Amino acid sequence: METGRDNAVVQPTFSGFRVTLRDIAKECGVDVATVSRSLSGGYGIRKETRQRVLAVAQRLNYQPNQLARGLATGKSSTLALIISDIRNPFFSELARGAEDAASAAGYDLLLCNSDLDRLKQMRYLRSLLAKRVDGIVMNSVLDLSPGVQDELSHCGVPIVLLSRSREVRGFSTVTADNLRGGFLAGKYLIDLGHQVVAHFTGSRKHGNLADRANGFLKAVNSSEGKPEAIVIRGHHSYEGGCEMMKRLVRNRRNASALFACNDAVALGAIRAAFEAGVRIPQDISVVGFDNVEFGALTRPPLTTIDQPRYGLGQAAVEILLSHIGCEGSWAPEHRMLGVKLVERESCLPLGEVRRGGRQ
Repeated sequence: METGRDNAVVQPTFSGFRVTLRDIAKECGVDVATVSRSLSGGYGIRKETRQRVLAVAQRLNYQPNQLARGLATGKSSTLALIISDIRNPFFSELARGAEDAASAAGYDLLLCNSDLDRLKQMRYLRSLLAKRVDGIVMNSVLDLSPGVQDELSHCGVPIVLLSRSREVRGFSTVTADNLRGGFLAGKYLIDLGHQVVAHFTGSRKHGNLADRANGFLKAVNSSEGKPEAIVIRGHHSYEGGCEMMKRLVRNRRNASALFACNDAVALGAIRAAFEAGVRIPQDISVVGFDNVEFGALTRPPLTTIDQPRYGLGQAAVEILLSHIGCEGSWAPEHRMLGVKLVERESCLPLGEVRRGGRQ
């Protein structure tokens, strides 16, 4: 043992045993309330007493009980991020941006995966509210009914919706410029001379994908060459991309180019094309959307529309933190981040396609 200030006996501490406010109070010769106010910066504590408490707390490696503090203050210093499909590599960079922004502000971030299941999403939301999280970022591509919107708007914590192209009453939103991205993809393929261009996409109710499709069709319809657009709908996943490409090949549609609604769909389509003996880009050019890291590693590397995944997560948490500081009186904020075309090797001009392509 060692002797501390005023000859008090200091008990050794061991890793795995939680040091409590009572332990610090006993060593400092003060009551628990004095220790609590000293650590929290409360009033009525002499400078030398506060310094002695802080020194002992640091030496004993005191870790505050966040649960108890949350019960006392109503704040948990915890945020939550609900994503729709953890298997989609798009979300890894988005989650990193959200986590970095939360950590820099002294918050922990919980990650939940809804699997595009409406019931699971609502179960997570209610569970997170019961755990007293201070705010929620939600990547919900599901329609929020008026009843659900009303429930969430009165839940007592701010909720920021990710990837909602259409503003939802009472909620802040963060999204990329999907309409612009779809237009850039369509115009790029048309400028390469392609006259029959397929578009693999998901449900019409998926706001982001609907905007990308509308941007793509705007590029097609505004072209003087009168190109043809073939829209094929399926699940917006790797498996969905495989299936949609099989349908395109099976129906012998004469498309020389493809715009996929996201990179996961594009990579699935490339895999199915390879299995069917369809060469990329000699037989069909492919453009994706998202710019996930895997797209640069495939063969050929994928031309795609880049949206700032890290920035989306970061912006959502920044808005959330600003709402938390407003103590329940926040005004909705809507941010739209820019997109750009990333040109790689999965596309060729139409003339080069036909010279080396299918006969």
